[in-house]
Amino acid sequence: MTVKTIYSFAEGKAEWKELLGGKGANLAEMTRVGLPVPPGFTITTEACRRFFAEGEQLPEQVARELREALDDLQEQTGKWLGNPDAPLLLSVRSGAVHSMPGMMDTILNLGLNDDTVEGLAKQTGNPRFAYDCYRRLIQMFGNVVLGLDHFRFEQIMERHKQVAGLRLDTELSAKHLQAIIEEYQGFILEKSKRPFPQNPLEQLRQAVEAVFLSWNNARARVYRKIHRIPDDLGTAVNVQAMVFGNRGNDSGTGVAFTRNPATGEQKLYGEFLLNAQGEDVVAGIRTPRPIGELAESMPEVYEELMMIAKRLELHYKDMQDIEFTVEQGKLYILQTRNGKRTAQAAVKIAVDLVNENVINREEALMRIEPEMIERLLHRQFAELGERKPWVKGLPASPGAATGRIVFSADDAERWAKAGEAVILVRPETTPDDIHGILAAKGILTSRGGMTSHAAVVARGMGKACICGCEELRIDGKRKQVTAAGQTLHEGDRISIDGGTGMVYLGELPLIEPMLSAECEELLAWADEVRRLQVRTNADTPEDAKKARAFGAEGIGLCRTEHMFMDAGRLPVMQKMIMAETLAERKEALEELLPMQKEDFVGLFRAMEGLPVTIRLLDPPLHEFVPDLEELVVSQAKRESMGDVDPQQRKQQEQWIKKVRALSEANPMLGHRGCRLALTYPEIAEMQVEAIGLAAAECLSQGIPVQVEIMVPLVGHVNELKRLRQIIEGVLARHKAANGSSIAFRVGTMIEVPRAALTADEIAAEADFFSFGTNDLTQMTFGYSRDDAEGKFLHAYVEEKILPENPFMVLDRDGVGKLIRWAAEQGRKTNPQLKLGICGEHGGEQKSIQFCHEVGLDYVSCSPYRVPLARLAAAQAEIARRSQ
Repeated sequence: MTVKTIYSFAEGKAEWKELLGGKGANLAEMTRVGLPVPPGFTITTEACRRFFAEGEQLPEQVARELREALDDLQEQTGKWLGNPDAPLLLSVRSGAVHSMPGMMDTILNLGLNDDTVEGLAKQTGNPRFAYDCYRRLIQMFGNVVLGLDHFRFEQIMERHKQVAGLRLDTELSAKHLQAIIEEYQGFILEKSKRPFPQNPLEQLRQAVEAVFLSWNNARARVYRKIHRIPDDLGTAVNVQAMVFGNRGNDSGTGVAFTRNPATGEQKLYGEFLLNAQGEDVVAGIRTPRPIGELAESMPEVYEELMMIAKRLELHYKDMQDIEFTVEQGKLYILQTRNGKRTAQAAVKIAVDLVNENVINREEALMRIEPEMIERLLHRQFAELGERKPWVKGLPASPGAATGRIVFSADDAERWAKAGEAVILVRPETTPDDIHGILAAKGILTSRGGMTSHAAVVARGMGKACICGCEELRIDGKRKQVTAAGQTLHEGDRISIDGGTGMVYLGELPLIEPMLSAECEELLAWADEVRRLQVRTNADTPEDAKKARAFGAEGIGLCRTEHMFMDAGRLPVMQKMIMAETLAERKEALEELLPMQKEDFVGLFRAMEGLPVTIRLLDPPLHEFVPDLEELVVSQAKRESMGDVDPQQRKQQEQWIKKVRALSEANPMLGHRGCRLALTYPEIAEMQVEAIGLAAAECLSQGIPVQVEIMVPLVGHVNELKRLRQIIEGVLARHKAANGSSIAFRVGTMIEVPRAALTADEIAAEADFFSFGTNDLTQMTFGYSRDDAEGKFLHAYVEEKILPENPFMVLDRDGVGKLIRWAAEQGRKTNPQLKLGICGEHGGEQKSIQFCHEVGLDYVSCSPYRVPLARLAAAQAEIARRSQ
């Protein structure tokens, strides 16, 4: 049986959105409930897919059904395409499954030619109106179907207005318009080598094909990529009898939202124009008037529009974006769809609709994209207007920041202490730059991806960050950066938007973030629904407090290595690394012990009895020492200048020797994590001792403590077994010496594929697993994260070799299988095994959904992603219930 490819508005249903597109389904629904919708029909998305499958040719079945649907429409309206005595004019509009406003093409007034324009003039008694419609058709057809530059048509019309001494399009007379039409047709013939088609059926066929083709225009492809809309859906085409808002001052056109899309306020919001067609409102040719003024110009129409707006909102149970036309005092509704809105408005509207008993709480929770919540927690720029960006990079950490350029972490810290807002500009960042990142308002790098060090740390701190801005040429020595033909120096001001990747010259005004009462209410509903706990990745008491304020239920990852990069501690850390004997090393560790204890006291106090997972030192020791090349160059300079102090030379040589000894061919797979703790157990012993002392101090002050000690990078059960013995031994000695018993758990971060595969063995020695998905992804794919994102991952995603960047969205088919296996096998050995995730994926919606499906106990993410994770976890549970 052959499936139909065209349905009249009266035949369609709202549930057929996948077939009719959003616009077609809504036109059918509005027709069904009796709203004033001009009649028409929808050519389905299936017809579009077949059009592309058959080599961008209109299939014969579609062409046949198009003629039949046109005959029915002509019978219904009593007008006929191409008949000068009763001309039927049509609009041909795209209508994808997902709203893509302005991304595809539209043609209005189709059916006019040199004969029917005269008939329209006679029928309406308004030649100016008729020729204005014809002028619009030729211009739109020339642009959309024939591919001619829209601006060239505008130039022709502007020249005629200048010659006539006119300012507005509406001031052009019928004679002016006739002259413009003649020149338009000449321009089309000259450029396309074919005349503007006079056969209305040929106009319709070409217009339908052009709208299908617009599915793959550049802006539509970019829009789909941004909003993750599949490329194979295709678009529907809606063919509709024209109604005219340009028939005089008793006519008009406009767009109305049933609520304010910027704030969510329950008030009709929009714009309209008298004596205009639809594209005039959005093209900027004339300045629209606020919708409230329609009450003065057309009070009856305004009252009817208000009534219909309320009816549509109640029908669709959401804020609507309505397009309307008024023809000689009669209101027509051309389209309704769920309106695009800001994050702030989305949350307010969802909560208000619950409180108005329009939807329930679960529906409200499912309507909010988790990323919307994240956007509410970062500073944003005020209205940018026509401001153009200087350069663009990867949007690595959302939020906006403005400040003076600095090129080193030390300078960032120094300038910030002096009260300056700074943007740290670097080729890339390393753990050494942590103090500069902390001091800066934002970070801009020329290398690295969206999960690079700069991005990960910036997100953890709620800092705006743009990475991989390859156009930048950074000269750290001269303290200058060049791009787009312009060189900026240290101290020059820039503004960055980490949500878009845009960099602007100069200082832009900022808007402070604030969670609204509606957002707090929505998240409270999420907490009632979700099963997954949400913890935070936090290394400082400040981050921990921030995360708790956002609803975190503990710390899922404390990266202790960040605690040793402080200017006051790094020399002591380096002293420990340079030690030649165990005694010297222990002496340095004794200096670090009280510092480390205070770190943990601060975290325990901030969490007040919630679990705190502390990871023992993870990175290789070379990350804490100076760069080898810098040491060698410094030594050579001293020698060449004769500045040779024997003691300094010896010390310098010792440094060079030590740094060379610490250097590794592949540090990520080298002497780090549990391997470091097993070869230098005294380092782990110091950290565990600090944990014990901090916990005892807090308990003595009545502050409850839950301690979880995480061993990083375990690949074999014996590694964890040995280190568990060391940890338990230290805490046993602590109990004997201080008389206080500390409740604790010992677990490991699963980030090596072998650990996942042998999880049943490792679980015998572990109280919990925390999946470190950043490294697990690197090791499973065999990708170096920074190299992959900087060199080929973008192309892989663009060319659909990979569906998504696996460092941003968890790879279910590979990494996910390891996680699922490890979870199942680990709990077979240890049914009480706690399972969590602490990689960057812990703050990403699809990845959280996967964690819920696998049965993990918690996700852990950066403080500013905690609200997002709370909502995503609730959505995962609601989705499960609906299955």
